[in-house]
Amino acid sequence: MGLNIRDIVPKKEINFQELKDKTIAVDAFNTLYQFISTIRQYDGTPLKDKKGKVTSHLSGLFYRNIALLSEGIKLIYVFDGKPPELKGKTKEKREEAKKIAEENYERAKQEEDYEMMKKYSQQTAKLTDEIIKESKELLEALGISVIQAPGEGEAQASYLVRVKRAYAVGSQDYDCLLFGAPMLIQNLTLSRKRKTISGAVEIFPTIIELEKVLNNLQINHEQLICLGILTGTDYNRGGVKGIGQKKALDIVRKYKTPLNIFNQFDSLDFNWQEIFHLFKKPNVEDLEIKFPNVNEKKIKEIMMGHDFSEERVEKQLERLRELKEKAKQKTLF
Repeated sequence: MGLNIRDIVPKKEINFQELKDKTIAVDAFNTLYQFISTIRQYDGTPLKDKKGKVTSHLSGLFYRNIALLSEGIKLIYVFDGKPPELKGKTKEKREEAKKIAEENYERAKQEEDYEMMKKYSQQTAKLTDEIIKESKELLEALGISVIQAPGEGEAQASYLVRVKRAYAVGSQDYDCLLFGAPMLIQNLTLSRKRKTISGAVEIFPTIIELEKVLNNLQINHEQLICLGILTGTDYNRGGVKGIGQKKALDIVRKYKTPLNIFNQFDSLDFNWQEIFHLFKKPNVEDLEIKFPNVNEKKIKEIMMGHDFSEERVEKQLERLRELKEKAKQKTLF
């Protein structure tokens, strides 16, 4: 779910040309959940091979990343490590929500309501160990750097941007701003359309700069963390009851320090100091970044082993070969 401050955050649409030769640290779990929940068939079931194994993640990773690489973007995928204990409660609530969605899906299935089947099935998306392992293998075979974070993936990705090992974090969530990421890019996809309730809308990559966010909201980074806790994070879903984004901003501006801000509430059902510390001093490490060579044999083994079309796979591999050739010519020049 992540932090919801979209209504008060300044952002700017950009084109892919502006990202050429830039390195993006991608929040891997955030991206994989997108693929697992959205790449589905008409009845809501994910893509599967003949053995019944889910392949939505492979389809998403393969086509999107080759498209991004073709735009001259370098990619680092950062995978989650051990989550903080506080996230356990959030995980329990998500599991409960998934159970309800599964029940609703079965009801819709009996009624042959395909629209509702698709809606509820998206809410049941799960990342298994097998999906994560396959994703890492495919990414490395594509020549993309894979990093295993000690803790939260988006915290590690934010750290990479802070120490200038990457240009921006690629994620749909705003949490990385609380982790101190100077730059966040959303909608990192070459797909120009997104389906909404009111119909398809055109989308573009969007850049959000932490410094501009703080200047626009007239707050500092610690106050932004407090604002996030008030509205709700992955560590305290829902935040403080009755406090929306704009009201939280007013409170933060008025009372300024974390202690004064949270002293305005008689009782809270979460430990704000513990959550504040998780954002202020997250569990991150200075990990080595390696960009492996493209491994066509491994790519074919993974993709065609899951019944993807050999012709389509070969067509995409040709794009990778062209990229390699361009890189050679650039080096020679």
